[in-house]
This record gives sequence, structure tokens and C-alpha cells, in this order.
Amino acid sequence: PEAAERFKAVTHAYEVLSDPQKRRVYDTTGNENGTDNGFGGAGYAGQGFAFQDIFDTFFGAGGSTGPASRVRRGQDALISVRIDLRDAVFGVNKKLEVDTAVVCPTCDGSCCQPGTHPERCDICGGSGQVQRAVRSILGQVMTAAPCGTCEGFGTVIKDPCNECSGQGRIRSRRSLTIKVPAGVATGTRIQLAGQGEAGPAGGPAGDLYVEIRVNNDATYVREGDDLHATLHIPMTAAALGTDVSLETFDGTQEIDVKPGTQSGEIITLRGLGVTHLRGYGRGDLRVHLQVDTPAKLDSQQEDLLRQLAKLRGEQITEGKLAASGGMFAKLRDRLGNL
Repeated sequence: PEAAERFKAVTHAYEVLSDPQKRRVYDTTGNENGTDNGFGGAGYAGQGFAFQDIFDTFFGAGGSTGPASRVRRGQDALISVRIDLRDAVFGVNKKLEVDTAVVCPTCDGSCCQPGTHPERCDICGGSGQVQRAVRSILGQVMTAAPCGTCEGFGTVIKDPCNECSGQGRIRSRRSLTIKVPAGVATGTRIQLAGQGEAGPAGGPAGDLYVEIRVNNDATYVREGDDLHATLHIPMTAAALGTDVSLETFDGTQEIDVKPGTQSGEIITLRGLGVTHLRGYGRGDLRVHLQVDTPAKLDSQQEDLLRQLAKLRGEQITEGKLAASGGMFAKLRDRLGNL
């Protein structure tokens, strides 16, 4: 039933558009019988088939929406900046050089030479649209299209600004200082509202996004908000125990190496890692101990080690350690692949 009613409505619309007198009445009053009762009082409007809806279905909205605006928002911009790991731990103020479009300083975005202004288009009368007669299966109908002279803006710029060529904006390199918060990581983006590309004709600027890239550090590796470092200690220090100084981002820290420390053990320094980006506190600093076995020994050192092995009851063959699994064999097995 609905499809049948719609077909009747379309047929009636064709009759109205095909009849010059009825079309003239419709163009004047908005309906074909000159009344304010909708579709000729035939009841189509009450069933959801207004004549204007049918007309718009075939030809688009007939009414003018007014001239287009030259002023539009500018595009967002993206740049990247590199920082050191220390800066990611504590945060830093970073100076940037940004190349974006800015409002033309000569015309202040008007697009015109100073002292002049846009003038109303003579072709469309300032509406930004022109009416055209188009022949179709329903007869000759009028359609609206953007004015080719003013490009739909309703005004023309007869004396464009020399500096910006009538665009209302120019390219410019400028300096910005941004605050990089503590805890950022590679890929973090900082949004600066209104610092992107200025829009055409002095339109508002888009946003500027600064993407962070954190440089690798010579000492520390970051995993999440924890920092990891490898600390090399001599075999004798691992056996006897010692204190080792480690330079951290928070200053010098004394590492207490216990007697009998094995390679691969980890000492955790709480709260000396990266600041949490969202929240409070910091991650930890994890120090990985690596026991270094001497690759070469002089005769005196070798004699001392053999004496130690003898005191420990370990069998040592000439030039190599016994395969019985003594202290040095275990140490060799543990460190041989490091």
C-alpha cells in the first residue's frame, strides 16, 4: 500500500511539473493549487508524501542554503621531537621550531589588499548559487548550482592581498616551548590546541600534535616504568662481597654486593625508575649483576687459585679445571656463555 501511494504521488508530481501553469503556481506558492494546505489537498502530505519531499528526492533540495563561507578551520599538524631518557624520567621543557600556516599579517585574514573588502557577486547577487533550467523525464525543472564566478561564496575579491595571494594565510616558521611531562614514552602525543595550521581566510587554526621519540640510553634500558642496568663485578668481589658505586639519574647509589653473589642476580632500587605518567610515584631500578671471570692469569694468580682450590678440596688438572663440578667449574659453566 505504501509503495502504491508513493507511485501515485510521483505520478502527480510529474503532472504538476509537466504543466507550465501548475508549475508556475507551485514555484510561487509552494503547492500546485495556490493554497497552504500542502499537496493540493489530495491527502498525500498526510500520508508522509509531501510534494517537496518528492521534488527533493529527484532534484535535491530546491531552496538555497545561502553562500558558502570562505572562513574554515585549519588542519591539524603533526611533528616529532626527540628527548633523552633522563627527560622522560623527570619531564622537560622543550623548545620546538614549527612550520605551519598562520594568519596573514598584512590583510589579517580578509584576503584583500588593505583598504579594500570583498564585493557582492554580480552574477548570483550574493546568494552564491545560480538557477539553471534542466530537462528531465519530468519535464523542465530548475536546479541550483554554486556560482562559477564567486565559487559559491557570494562575494568576489577584486583586489587580493599581495602577501598571501588572497588566501588569508601564509607559511611561517615559529618557535614554541612545550612542557613534556614526566613518564612519556616513544609514541606519546602531546596536543596543543589551536597551534596547528591556520584556516583559510583567517579561519581558526587546527591543533598541533607533538609525538615523542625517546633516545636510547648508554646505561639504562626502559621496560614500562622500570629501568634496567647491568653491573659488572669481578669474580673476587662476587665471592667476598663489596660495595659498588652506580651513577643513576638520581645521583650516585651504593650497591651492596653480598658475599657469594652469583651472576644474574638482581638488586632492586625502589622508586628510582620512570615517573608514572598517569598517577603518582615511580617505577624501580633493577640492577643485573654480571660476575666477570678473568680470561688470563699470570703465574702468581694461577698459583693462588690452585691453592684456593686445594683448600676447598677441588681437583684441578694442569691447565684446566676438573670436570667434577667444583666451585670454579660451576662458575665457568655459569659464565662461559655470557
